[in-house]
Amino acid sequence: SKALGTGVYVAALVGDTLPAWLLPASLFLVSGAIAFSVGSSWGTFSIMLPIAIPVAAARGADPALFVAAVLSGGIFGDHSSPISDTTIVSSLASGTDHLDHVSTQLPYALLAGSLSLAGFLILGVFFLW
Repeated sequence: SKALGTGVYVAALVGDTLPAWLLPASLFLVSGAIAFSVGSSWGTFSIMLPIAIPVAAARGADPALFVAAVLSGGIFGDHSSPISDTTIVSSLASGTDHLDHVSTQLPYALLAGSLSLAGFLILGVFFLW
């Protein structure tokens, strides 16, 4: 990713089309979608962090907020994913049906994810407006 210049490319692609204050929330959503799709928070981190940090640098922003958005989104997506290893192990360890476990955990994950998204929107407005 670094050799290809993916972070710089994405920063140039986003350019002025997406306001800076929306970037943390967008990174949270994209990271969540990737982690949900592949069932891996660490895999999501390895994809998104080399993109998010150069985007923050290109926009002149503190990368801590961008890293937090990627980490939070990755954990949210991984926890919500029915194909995540931790979700599968949790349902096995508790002796419940896997889909029952997923359906009972999803409301809590969605509540936490919604609050996190709202937080990243608020932080984006206050720190990147």
